Amino acid sequence: MRLGRVIGTVVTSALVDELSATPFLWVQPLDREGQDDGKPLVCADPTRMAGPGQVIYWVNSREAALALDPWFVPVDDAIVGLVDEVRNYSMDELDR
Repeated sequence: MRLGRVIGTVVTSALVDELSATPFLWVQPLDREGQDDGKPLVCADPTRMAGPGQVIYWVNSREAALALDPWFVPVDDAIVGLVDEVRNYSMDELDR
């Protein structure tokens, strides 16, 4: 899973029937510090809860196709959850 921030919505002109009710969002991938990490991408949003500015976590490849109903629809990236908070711990804190 990867972190990202929703930066917009995508309106499609044509898509397969299985995706007709699925929203698509423009997502900026984030690194562990919450900074931009790479180019924005389009994610299917089966949660139907993410919106602009929301930090989300997403999966890609086969896991993305499994995240939607019905399974194995033609998507590369899919949002699987919303993030309330991110905490970064140092190795010393983890050893306690």
